Amino acid sequence: GAPGPAPRPVPAAPGRAQVFTAVVDTFLEKLVAAGSYQRFANCYRCFYKLQPEMTRSIYDQFVSQLQTSIKEEIQEVKDEGNLEVLFNSLDKIVEEAKNQEEPAWRPSGIPEEDVRSAMVPYLLKHRSYLQKVLKEKEEENRKVAESVVAGRDRIVELQQLIQARKHAWQ
Repeated sequence: GAPGPAPRPVPAAPGRAQVFTAVVDTFLEKLVAAGSYQRFANCYRCFYKLQPEMTRSIYDQFVSQLQTSIKEEIQEVKDEGNLEVLFNSLDKIVEEAKNQEEPAWRPSGIPEEDVRSAMVPYLLKHRSYLQKVLKEKEEENRKVAESVVAGRDRIVELQQLIQARKHAWQ
């Protein structure tokens, strides 16, 4: 039969930087909603009764400048804290961690156990390395000892040969 429609790729979850921006935008929307024109007009009732159009204009300018000011402050915090890079780095770490089969290390709350759990694998690995080096050195020493014994045997042979020739010469 004819192949069906190709499966659509699952869209990637938004990154932390995008989520942060969405949260800030939602916050601003709710802030503006909480500070509605009606509430503003009620606070300045006398002025509103005299000049409702001017009150509306002042409210619109106030809200616009408030939003701009908040966005600038948040952008400054993002820039100073290098949040964009940090968010992307965190996203990358989380993505890499998805492929890990064993869970990440978490402290138990008991410092002695935490140190032990961190140090024992390292120390075991180091011990294994030291045992390997020791075996290599022992093998090296064994070969040197064999060489020394062979050298001594050769010296004894040569001394005997010298003695034999000395007797032969005399």
